[in-house]
Amino acid sequence: MAGAEGHAGRQSELEPVVSLVDVLEEDEELENEACAVLGGSDSEKCSYSQGSVKRQALYACSTCTPEGEEPAGICLACSYECHGSHKLFELYTKRNFRCDCGNSKFKNLECKLFPDKAKVNSGNKYNDNFFGLYCICKRPYPDPEDEVPDEMIQCVVCEDWFHGRHLGAIPPESGDFQEMVCQACMKRCSFLWAYAAQLAVTKISAEDDGLVLNVDGIDDQEVTQTENGEQDNTLKEDVPEHGKDTDKEVKAEQNNEPCTSSSSESDLQVTDEIQAIKEVILDDINSTAFKNQSFNTESQSGCRLQELKAKHFVKKDTATYWPLNWRSKLCTCQDCMKMYGDLDVLFLTDEYDTVLAYENKGRIDQATERRDPLMDTLNSMNRVQQVELICEYNDLKTELKDYLKRFADEGTVVKREDIQQFFEEFQSKKRRRVDGMQYYCS
Repeated sequence: MAGAEGHAGRQSELEPVVSLVDVLEEDEELENEACAVLGGSDSEKCSYSQGSVKRQALYACSTCTPEGEEPAGICLACSYECHGSHKLFELYTKRNFRCDCGNSKFKNLECKLFPDKAKVNSGNKYNDNFFGLYCICKRPYPDPEDEVPDEMIQCVVCEDWFHGRHLGAIPPESGDFQEMVCQACMKRCSFLWAYAAQLAVTKISAEDDGLVLNVDGIDDQEVTQTENGEQDNTLKEDVPEHGKDTDKEVKAEQNNEPCTSSSSESDLQVTDEIQAIKEVILDDINSTAFKNQSFNTESQSGCRLQELKAKHFVKKDTATYWPLNWRSKLCTCQDCMKMYGDLDVLFLTDEYDTVLAYENKGRIDQATERRDPLMDTLNSMNRVQQVELICEYNDLKTELKDYLKRFADEGTVVKREDIQQFFEEFQSKKRRRVDGMQYYCS
């Protein structure tokens, strides 16, 4: 019997314990993710009347527009009301799209929410995603035949989704980059390579026999491989012999190890040299920071892109990964804006075009809807009413705590009847207090 109890105890220790707080936090996290995905889209009204929406949650109906038919996209509300029992592909979000539900692409269906639609939406753009196919491999997601775990990443230009292993460059950690431009779009928008040398998360640089070309306006660097396979970048500078000894002092100081320098100078002199080197390093850091800051301002020539093109950079057959706010670094001179228009990528200069802005909108809208009803009630009252309500709340809280404490002390279960009895007694006390109040007239 004791052995059985011991086995049961060990088994309970191995089983994960999930508290109610954990469940509520997980539920809230899932709800927040859903709000971000929907981006504040209306679940009751068709979005067609809004025209081409900058971004919205979109779906494709395989039942109404199967492969071989014309592609079409529907809004969130229509996915519920008009296609609730159909097979849908979730497209996440597309830019500048107008709901197609019930137009000429749907031969046997009329939109229940907004039937008076044009035959086609000429401004909409479509790709294989509308038939449930993604990436250059043109496979569904999730793919039942693909046993390789791999996340899908959306290209910010063409808005197709790609497997990380099919992008020609290993993606950084998901938290290290904000947006991705696929290989095909980098070829079409080749001007981005000049920016990639400066801005991309995985910095694109020209490598030739271990030499990194001057793409940052600093001295060339020699790239060597350390024993663990990492790259060690050292500036090609002539270091005096006494400087090498001082460098040993700096490294010894950083590693908290005794120095083995052969220098015969006093400790004070060595300290002075270390301080001097630190000042040089700080000056170099400040100089680099100034260069990065100057990148954010328009150049005197008026075109930031032309300045970047004058530096050395390399084009590769890979995707590129970009950090937060990288779009704000793009040149917006007249010539560049014309180029963006010709390439149909003017949206790159729009900060509200990003998926992050779309997701934040959904979170903000949800937070607005989650207003505390108690706070709303308080805001609708005058000061006297607010004080009275707060006093009543504090009385209720104190008495309920004392009432429940009796059950906890006795180890008994609180039943429905007990809670009903408490509120009946509380209301009775409140009435007695009100009836016993004296009113004075002046």
